[in-house]
Amino acid sequence: MDGVFKGLFGGKATEAPQKAEGGFADFAPPSATGSGPQGTAASTVPYTKWYRVWERTSPQDFVQEAFIIPFIILVAVLHVWGAGKNRRKAKTWAQANIPVLCDEFAVVGYTGIPRNASSSEGIKIDDKILKEKALNEFTTYATGRQNIAFVDVTIKMLKRYNPLLLFGETLLGLFFDSLATSAEKVEIVAYPFDGREKDLVPPTPMDIDADKRSKSGPSTYDGFVFAVVHKNAMRRLREDRYDVSLTFTKENAKLPNWLTVMSESAEITDSMLVPEFVKAIEDAGDLFDYLIVTDQPMEKPTTVEEAVPRKRIILSLRVPGSSNASEYASSSNMLKAFIRLADRLVATAHFRPEVTRKLRSTREEEIKRMKRVDQDEKAEERKVAAEKIKKEERDRLLRNMSAEEQKKFLAKEKEREQKREMKRQTRKG
Repeated sequence: MDGVFKGLFGGKATEAPQKAEGGFADFAPPSATGSGPQGTAASTVPYTKWYRVWERTSPQDFVQEAFIIPFIILVAVLHVWGAGKNRRKAKTWAQANIPVLCDEFAVVGYTGIPRNASSSEGIKIDDKILKEKALNEFTTYATGRQNIAFVDVTIKMLKRYNPLLLFGETLLGLFFDSLATSAEKVEIVAYPFDGREKDLVPPTPMDIDADKRSKSGPSTYDGFVFAVVHKNAMRRLREDRYDVSLTFTKENAKLPNWLTVMSESAEITDSMLVPEFVKAIEDAGDLFDYLIVTDQPMEKPTTVEEAVPRKRIILSLRVPGSSNASEYASSSNMLKAFIRLADRLVATAHFRPEVTRKLRSTREEEIKRMKRVDQDEKAEERKVAAEKIKKEERDRLLRNMSAEEQKKFLAKEKEREQKREMKRQTRKG
């Protein structure tokens, strides 16, 4: 009856529930009445071994990591140990030798503040005195002394922080003479004033008269090249340095048999090898590498500007392998003798006119050679430029000629070339 009334008045009959077909019962919409108690059970996810890492993995899954991680740890440990070892050795050398610089110079380090002159003992070696430029290179600086403008000190250590690189450099040094074997060295370079105090040292407020600063006398000395070299480093030094190549090598009775002298004159050698200087070298022993007094560049100059004399005093020492205080004391004695060498140069390095003339002639010959090379290069450039202009003019003429005129022009050009060739052959005959 309900369906009849709804049909007459436009209503919709109540739909009977559809019976699920066989095989599709799993996809039937859930009953509203039964959804309440079943919600909690449906949201519970079964806890499987996927969430238990120790059950779904095995040691075989980490074979690569078992090799890589220990290697990374070993490299990191060696890097930290090597860097620390280099720092400790550099500070040990500085602790033994910085007091010598403090006794000789007013300013040591990079602060620019004069030290307290009361005592140089118990100096703390920090970044203001010893600067770390690299893990195997440390530097310091000193200035404020008569006859020396400033001193640069460079400590070069082994690359312990990279064992593979250290092993490779050592191995290559054994097979190739051009590659020096790795060694721990200290290079100290002193730059004399050479009479330029007024140019390099600014006047202080107390200097009413600037001439007061030069009352102690001029700090100039004759330029020359002189070296005392350990025989193991003699060949490498002559090959690597242009200034040393100007000298001749000769044994000297004042020196031990493991040392040799490289000098431009015998008079220079006699004036340099004084007893206290020789004793300091002997005390240094195997730590001594070489000492060079020079006014020439290290690299062979190619221009006249590069050949301008620049006086320097260079000392190379080996870093002691152990922490024995006596070994560091011997190097500090050599450092003191090296610094005071500048005073002796100012006092005694003024040679006879014959020696000075010989030194000057050697340098003038080198300058003349460079000027000739420079003139030859400029002449070659002018020749190339003239030939280029001549060729461009020839091409321009040929473009403006007819075919017949070009043929005649090329024939005359060939004839002139043949005549020139005949003249050259006649001169040779």
